[in-house]
Amino acid sequence: MSRPVELPRWVDLGLLPLLNLAMALAVCGVVVAVVGLDPLQVLALLVKGAFGSRAGLSYTLYYATTFVFTGLAVAVAFHGGLFNIGGEGQAMIGGLGCSLVALALGDRLPAAVLLPLMVAAAMVFGAAWAAVPAALQAWRGSHVVITTIMFNFIASALLAFLLVNLLKDPASMSIETGPFPEAAHMPGMHQVLGWLGLDWPRTPLNLSVLLAGAAALGVTLLLWRTQAGYALRTVGFSPAAARYAGIRPRRQVMAGMLISGALAGLVGINELAGVQHRLLLDYVMGAGFTGIAVSLIGRNHPLGIVLASLLFGAIYQGGAELAFEIPGFSRDMVSTLQGLIVLFSGALAQVAAPGLARLYGWLRPMDRALPATGAADG
Repeated sequence: MSRPVELPRWVDLGLLPLLNLAMALAVCGVVVAVVGLDPLQVLALLVKGAFGSRAGLSYTLYYATTFVFTGLAVAVAFHGGLFNIGGEGQAMIGGLGCSLVALALGDRLPAAVLLPLMVAAAMVFGAAWAAVPAALQAWRGSHVVITTIMFNFIASALLAFLLVNLLKDPASMSIETGPFPEAAHMPGMHQVLGWLGLDWPRTPLNLSVLLAGAAALGVTLLLWRTQAGYALRTVGFSPAAARYAGIRPRRQVMAGMLISGALAGLVGINELAGVQHRLLLDYVMGAGFTGIAVSLIGRNHPLGIVLASLLFGAIYQGGAELAFEIPGFSRDMVSTLQGLIVLFSGALAQVAAPGLARLYGWLRPMDRALPATGAADG
């Protein structure tokens, strides 16, 4: 088995992902050309649709907000040596938690009190759903990949049962709750900017985007500026060394998964409190699995995850615009682009590393040993 190529940190975290993205776009361009479309026109329209207008930018940021939450959820667990692929289920249960608070207390509390309670409920419910796989991993040795996948299906079945039998709005034919009270609505960015005297188009973008930014900053400080984060990363790097240093791996497994589940649970705030204003059956729509790709592309670093989330948000929004602008362009082509990005940034992430290492060594050769100082200097 070949050893991974060692690169300077700025090359490994910055240049290599950009090179992988360029290769993915190049291959996708070939695919687009094969089906009879102009790759440059497609790319230009995708960028224009995602960033060329205030409405397009808002939709891009709205999609990216959800991906930041799920990407951070994967990254925190990964730094603890865990591969949490249960973000889908944890997001569902987190949405259930914030919805229960909205429906139970929405008519009694003002928004300034209710919205923080909804955020807390989403995090608590998401963390609680991640706690069982974490405990099984820590005390019984059950593989967290298997248990978190199974808990995705259980979460989906549980949510369907509750919506059909207990929470469904009797006045609606759809499987959904009644509308949230006004106090449970996360303010949209068009409203906030309107209060500041700025005219902005009405889009799904809401104040959850600021919550996503705070989450990214909080994860950064937690992992690299606190003792708890150091302990978590130590367990992820070497459980045996961590145990020798007096760190309890079981405790760190639980802590990592609880934080991971809490972050995934925040998806409900963006989607339900910010946009839908009711609990729906399939509101997550694969965001938990997209978070895995976002974390891989972002190299499990919050800054990289934010940038990767913007990339996927742009692909979602730009792809929707392409379907309107170019006859014959379908959402399947957008899925192809997403798959190629995941392929080159995940499974083939190190393919370009040897060549990049040789190029870096050629451009900046290793420093030669300096002559000893002393009598020779005099």
